[in-house]
Amino acid sequence: MLLVHHLYVNYRSVKALEDITFKLPEGILVGLLGPNGAGKSTLIKALLGLIPKQAGEVLYRDAPLQQQRKQVAYVPQRSQIDWDYPATVWNVVMLARTTHAGWFRSPSRQSAEIVKESLRRVDLFDLRDRPIGSLSGGQQQRVFLARAIAQQANLLLLDEPLAAVDKKTEALIFQIYDELKAEGKTLLISCHEWGGILNHYDQLLLINQRLVAQGVPKEVMTPTNIELAYGIPPQPRHFHDALETTFFC
Repeated sequence: MLLVHHLYVNYRSVKALEDITFKLPEGILVGLLGPNGAGKSTLIKALLGLIPKQAGEVLYRDAPLQQQRKQVAYVPQRSQIDWDYPATVWNVVMLARTTHAGWFRSPSRQSAEIVKESLRRVDLFDLRDRPIGSLSGGQQQRVFLARAIAQQANLLLLDEPLAAVDKKTEALIFQIYDELKAEGKTLLISCHEWGGILNHYDQLLLINQRLVAQGVPKEVMTPTNIELAYGIPPQPRHFHDALETTFFC
């Protein structure tokens, strides 16, 4: 179980997260949702210890998460990745195996097989020798998903992994998410999409600096919670009916 307890974060002297508390069981797919500036990326980075927290604790399986980094795979936003870096698809995914082999040891035959299988899983093995900068946006996202798979972590934190992907790639990615979930892995996915796509998630975390709501999509995406998170005024009944049709048909 991932437990986040009374987490506070200031980012560049500005209050970014305030009193965030939630817990996630294993084998679950969770969407992290909120408006721009709500603190979604900040939350993921704070869980990983990439930015300091002012207060609170983050536990995974009853121990501090920062002490278990090998158990965590992280996929940052596309804007944080240098796509001009001269690395092939194969080399990017193989980087995941350095946590197992060490930086100055050659990858084992087992690691090579794991990387091969990870690339096949995301349908990119045939492009393994391509520079990552030559790929489409959707292919690039799949490369980093393959790297997360190759790490064989139990907790996956992905920051807007569906940005710049087409519907076919989106369907493939959610298929892989379901497979990982069935393996008992916990996935926390920062997202900005609305609509029927939210039905793919077992739970949503809706935040705007504070936790607004947590639960199944239909319970979280209510007019009241949307107003609290996004500042949208209260809507009439027909809007609520439209929400149900759009989100949950």
